[in-house]
Amino acid sequence: MALSTAPPRTTSSPPPPPPSFPWWLRHRPPGKEESISCHKPNMLKKKEPSWNINGQQCENSPIYNGDDFSPIKTAANDVMKPISRKRPARLVVPTGLDFVDKVKRVDCKTDFEVIKSKDFFLASKKGRRREVMEDRHAAMLDISGDPKQAFFVVIDGHGGHAAADYVAENLGKKILNELPGVERKGKKIEVALRGGYSATDKQFLAQDVNGGACAAGVLLKDGELHAANVGDCKVVLSRKGKAITLTNDHRLDREDERARIENSGGFLHCSNGVWRVNGSLAVSRAFGDLHLKDWIISEPEIVKISLTSDCEFLIVASDGLWDKVSDQEAVDVASYEKNLLESCRKLIDMSTNRGNRDDITVMMINLQNFKTRIA
Repeated sequence: MALSTAPPRTTSSPPPPPPSFPWWLRHRPPGKEESISCHKPNMLKKKEPSWNINGQQCENSPIYNGDDFSPIKTAANDVMKPISRKRPARLVVPTGLDFVDKVKRVDCKTDFEVIKSKDFFLASKKGRRREVMEDRHAAMLDISGDPKQAFFVVIDGHGGHAAADYVAENLGKKILNELPGVERKGKKIEVALRGGYSATDKQFLAQDVNGGACAAGVLLKDGELHAANVGDCKVVLSRKGKAITLTNDHRLDREDERARIENSGGFLHCSNGVWRVNGSLAVSRAFGDLHLKDWIISEPEIVKISLTSDCEFLIVASDGLWDKVSDQEAVDVASYEKNLLESCRKLIDMSTNRGNRDDITVMMINLQNFKTRIA
């Protein structure tokens, strides 16, 4: 009896892998029409849209269907052309002095400014907190032809630099305009200072411009020093190496300033440990600030001292310095350095290295040239 054997089991081989599809098949440049036929065209059921490497739909791109992995290619002229990109327009940078002048008018201040004079020295640096420098300064020397009379002021603007610009341009002039009438009437120079501060504030408010400014001014006349401030700019005197603060900041941590504002109907709000008037301004006296003028006054506090032989120099600076450097530290730096201009630079570096991001202006005044008598 013959044994029957089962036929050998046949296994279906897996479908071949998809061929490597050359990149140039989709992006060949237009040429002669050619076609690649599929050996099973009747197995195509549905034509699905495909996408080229640029993320754009290509209607005639090769498609695959079922077990058929052969590409279908239509006429080469129908293949989508690669996207042509135009070269961007050439960037033309203006050159010449006109361009430089325009930049100065827009920025108003350079990032770092240095002034050297026989009577005073100044360094000013724009902080990183704002796009535009808001500190300003002014100096009037040889008043009425007298080299021992001068006026200096450092200004810290807020809400823009319009108020600081106006104060720098006009405060000294307004004070000098008040002096002749005060002297004729036998009144004190403090009256002229208050009149000059008040007139400057009123005329700036009349322009109906937003913003405000703090200021610390020094009038040197007849062997006396008069320091007048509104806001948080400060004047410090070095007397035999000891720091003597001549001004008192007008901030809302002062009980007398808080009481004055609250008694006049103002609202005080403390945010992150800082008191603010109506939740916005952190000083209680300033030029400008029209929307807060019922409470933010421009009347300065004034201190007068006689210039004696032990009066060495003055430091007048914005709060960008005093927020990070103490009064005595500043005097120590200037006393050790001897060079007042380098002292201004060093104090700015100290404040910046300690984390200050505000604008900084430091002015140092050599008092030796303004003394009329030795006491």
